[in-house]
Order: sequence, then C-alpha cells, then structure tokens
Amino acid sequence: MSSLLHLDSSADRSGDSVSRQLTALFADTWRAVHGPAGYRYRDLAADPVPPLDTAYCSLGRRVEQHGLVPLSGVDMLIESPAEKREWARTRPLVTELLEADTVLVGAPMYNYSVSASLKAWLDRVGFPGVFIDAETGDSLLQSTRLVVISTRGGAYGPGTPREAWDFQTPCLRAYFGKQGMAEEGMNFVSAEMTLAELVPHLNRFRPLAAASLAAARAKLTALATAATRSATH
Repeated sequence: MSSLLHLDSSADRSGDSVSRQLTALFADTWRAVHGPAGYRYRDLAADPVPPLDTAYCSLGRRVEQHGLVPLSGVDMLIESPAEKREWARTRPLVTELLEADTVLVGAPMYNYSVSASLKAWLDRVGFPGVFIDAETGDSLLQSTRLVVISTRGGAYGPGTPREAWDFQTPCLRAYFGKQGMAEEGMNFVSAEMTLAELVPHLNRFRPLAAASLAAARAKLTALATAATRSATH
C-alpha cells in the first residue's frame, strides 16, 4: 500500500493560501488514485512542533557519542524526565516520516526562506542518526519521494533578478539530501507572483502569475498520479 505524509506550513489557514490550495490538489488527486488508507495529514501551523531545547540537544549529543543507534535504542540513553519528554515529542514525527512513501510539503516563502513552523519540524525530525540503518549505514529515506510546493509572492526562478534571493529551495534540497533522499526522488514545484492579484504595482504580472499557477497545478497532478519511487525501485 502506498502512503503519503502531507504537511502544510502556511500561517494563513484560510482558503486564500495558495500553498494549501496546491497541496490539497496533490493530496486529493493522490487519494483518488491510491485510496485514503495510506494518507496522513499534519498542519504545522495549527499544531506547531515545539522548538528544540537543552534536553533535546543533550540527548542528541549522547546518541551521537554512541555511534549509530537504532530508533528503538534511543530510549535506553535517556537520563532525565526532560529528555524523555523531548523524545516523546520527536519519535512520532520521525516514525511518521519513515513510514511515508511520499512526503508532500507545502512551503510558502517567508522572508526568502521557509516558515518558522516548517523550520521547527525540520529541526526536530533531524535527530541524530534516526534515518540511518544501524546495520548497513544506508539511509532509510533513500527511496522516499519528496514533493515540495513553494509559493512566492514575487519571482525567484532561474533567470529572474531575484534568483539569488531564494534561500528556500537550496535549503530544503540540502536538508533532505543530507537525510539520504535521492536527488532524483526530490521534486520542487513553484507558483510565482502570487501577490500579483493583490498588490497594485504587481498587477502587470497577472498573466505570469496565472501561467505559473497553471503550470504548477499540471505538474502536481502528474506527480500525484505517478507511481511512488518506493513502489518502482
């Protein structure tokens, strides 16, 4: 059975959020093909992941000192109630990610990078060694497919004046690559100029915004109906 982990991180939980509209399109299309059983949703704005604290860092360093520790072995290294609390907050998120064949991330651009809610999730699930097979040293995410939907108020794509201002895509590509996801399994879909309908001085870019949104919708529909990497590799 195929499985999808759907993450939204837009602070705007109304129907106006373009990133939420696009993740919903992907998820609805995916469920129509694969059925609802393998679908899991997490709204990082409605249910924020707590930021890291000293106990998380202390437990993480202890785990690193022991080399490759399997997920089930972290409990034996806990030394305080605070560390137990932090691991209880972390392990379900890690397990959720490990169980997904496809990970769908709604990532609106905030100040040229990702939202604070998404960053908190990235920090917490990036616990030392949890995505490495303790026996082989291979990544447990090497067959996981990633679909990142990036929405931007302006234009930051290749060839645009602000291309170098996009710290979002490189950050997410490097992060998930470090966790072991294969480059060919990572898909980044952008909808640009989303503010063209609202901001007067951007109104002239409405055709560009409409074209970008249509292209994003078409690409996401194709990705949602395609077989997952784990099912084909």
